Amino acid sequence: MFTGIVETLGTVQKLRKEGDNLHISIRSEITPELKIDQSVSHNGVCLTVVSVDGDIYTVTAIEETLNKTNLGHLVEGDTVNLERAMKMGARLDGHIVQGHVDQTATCISVDERDGSWIFGFEYDSQSNNTTIEKGSITVDGVSLTVVDSGKSHFSVAIIPYTFEHTRFNSYKKGTVVNLEFDVIGKYVAKLMQLRE
Repeated sequence: MFTGIVETLGTVQKLRKEGDNLHISIRSEITPELKIDQSVSHNGVCLTVVSVDGDIYTVTAIEETLNKTNLGHLVEGDTVNLERAMKMGARLDGHIVQGHVDQTATCISVDERDGSWIFGFEYDSQSNNTTIEKGSITVDGVSLTVVDSGKSHFSVAIIPYTFEHTRFNSYKKGTVVNLEFDVIGKYVAKLMQLRE
C-alpha cells in the first residue's frame, strides 16, 4: 500500500532481459535503507526488491507488468519516481494507492501557467476506467487531483515542488505514463455493473 507521495527519484543503471522478465537495477539515495523482499513503487508499479548492492538495488518486472505499464520503455539513464510502502499509523498524505497499474496514458498537452503547469493525458477508454473532476488519480505513482475529466482524457495541475521532485519535469507530448485509477471508484463502478 502506498500514498502516491513520491519520496525520491532513482536512476536506471542496468536493464537485463531474462526470458519474458526484465531485471531493472536502480541507483537511489534510499537504497541503503532497502532490504530484499521489500515492496517499492516504481512509477506507480509495486515491485519487489530482489537484490541490494551498495547504492544500487534490483527489481524484476514480469511480462504482465511490462504489457500494462511504461516500464518496458525504460532505457539506462532514465529516472523513475520511487516510494517505499506506507507505514501503518502514519499520515496518509496522498490517497490510497495499491501500486497496481490499470493502464498507460499518453501526455497530450503541457500548459505552463504562471507558477504551475496543467498536464493533459489521454487513455484507452475501452478498459472502462474513469476519472471524475476533483477525484483522485495516480500518474507514474504521483497522487493527484483531476482538474478536467472526459471519457478518455483528463488533466491535472502540478505545483512547482511536484514538478521539480518527480518525473513531471521530463514529460512532453507523447510521453507514456502509468495510471492507477482511484480504488474506491473502481469498486463503486464494479458494484454498479453488477446491479445492471
